[in-house]
Amino acid sequence: MYITNDIKQHTHVTEFIILGFPEFPNLQIPLFLLFLLIYLIILMGNLTIIALTCLDPHLHTPMYFFLCNLSFLDISSTSVTLPKLLDIILRKGKSISVQGCLTQMYFFLCFAYVEFVIISVMAFDRYIAICHPLRYGVIMNQKLCILMAAVSWILGFLEPATHTYLVSHFSYCGSNEINHFFCDLSALLKLSCTSTSTIDSITYIMGVFVALPCFTATLTSYVYIISTILRIRSTEGRRKAFSTCSSHLTVVILFYGTLICLYMRPTSMQSLDQNKLIALLYNVLLPLFNPIIYSLKNREVKAALRKVFYRK
Repeated sequence: MYITNDIKQHTHVTEFIILGFPEFPNLQIPLFLLFLLIYLIILMGNLTIIALTCLDPHLHTPMYFFLCNLSFLDISSTSVTLPKLLDIILRKGKSISVQGCLTQMYFFLCFAYVEFVIISVMAFDRYIAICHPLRYGVIMNQKLCILMAAVSWILGFLEPATHTYLVSHFSYCGSNEINHFFCDLSALLKLSCTSTSTIDSITYIMGVFVALPCFTATLTSYVYIISTILRIRSTEGRRKAFSTCSSHLTVVILFYGTLICLYMRPTSMQSLDQNKLIALLYNVLLPLFNPIIYSLKNREVKAALRKVFYRK
């Protein structure tokens, strides 16, 4: 038995059942092959970015240092969810222990918070590069870059600890089936008998003190960047300036676009099925697109790739 009654008429859950995508019963094998291919491309693309940055001295700059962090982040976040999803689809291994579910939720939230901060740090880097190019090497020195990256990861791993602790003490009513492809916080809250007012308040506070400042910093950086680019007189100068930030700007638009669709819709318009599809865009397609965007739009990365192929 997965669930046993306790004296409070609640239920004590020892396992959860992750449903995955039961809406497509006849497409499980194609879905498995699709997600496996996507996962392999994510691993190959992001590992390529990391390897090129380490091997090519021309890429030993703050921009590519943070890009390496983003690539490692993409590998980590998808590795938290996709292997289990592949297991669900192929072997019907839908059960997951409570401890395993909480661990998956914790690390997914960790990497989401880290990405918030890393995206903002990369926007600040582009702001200094375009608005203060003569002071770029002095401001974005190695010590500051390492410090900002370390703060991003430390904050990311500290923030979800409270959520995970509170969820671990929740009681659950009736069903232990999670209508998602991983242990998402919103899906677990739907199953809970426990009042979610405390965790809702903490989520709001963290949004105010973490997500909102990150979004504001990113938006402010690009307001100054675009303003500076528009003041450049020559067309060639504007093109070169914009090319230095176009890749990151594309990633920013995709990142915040999916999050706005996921969290900023009215509650009456939300459903677990819709949230699941949007979460799939965030958790799968963004890590897939990031290395492609930086490779196609970045001359330095393409030059480093050509060097590797020419050597071989």
